[in-house]
Amino acid sequence: MSITVTIPEGLQYVGGALLVTAVIIQGLSATVNKYRKRAGIPYPQMYADKEETKSSRDALLFNCAQRAHQNTLEQFPTLLVAAVISGLKYPIPAAIATMVWNLSRISYARGYLTGDPKKRGGPGYFLGALGGVGLLASSFFAIGGWILNSL
Repeated sequence: MSITVTIPEGLQYVGGALLVTAVIIQGLSATVNKYRKRAGIPYPQMYADKEETKSSRDALLFNCAQRAHQNTLEQFPTLLVAAVISGLKYPIPAAIATMVWNLSRISYARGYLTGDPKKRGGPGYFLGALGGVGLLASSFFAIGGWILNSL
């Protein structure tokens, strides 16, 4: 049995959208480092403790920045796999969904960085979550089609 792999036209847009994701992750990391320095939270401490956040707004903002970054890192592997698989069959929609997800992560972080974690959601975040779910669903659809075609 031999398999031929054809790279679809438009896959470069998925690659570009994933590069934007990498830039956003690095930007979130820089934001965490900025607030870590302002709050005086030493390494390897992951979060400011409750007393530190009560006495320092910078410590609270550090926790918010850290959580926004961590949440993005938690979701990134799923996004990556789904964007690549979906992008092989549906490159333009996958690139668009990835960019929507990217924009939602910026919205999520900006909301979190108000210091009120309740503001991390909103329409931008939910639209991005929908894009992520769409990527995952289209990935399963693409894989299912490939499996059925190979039978």
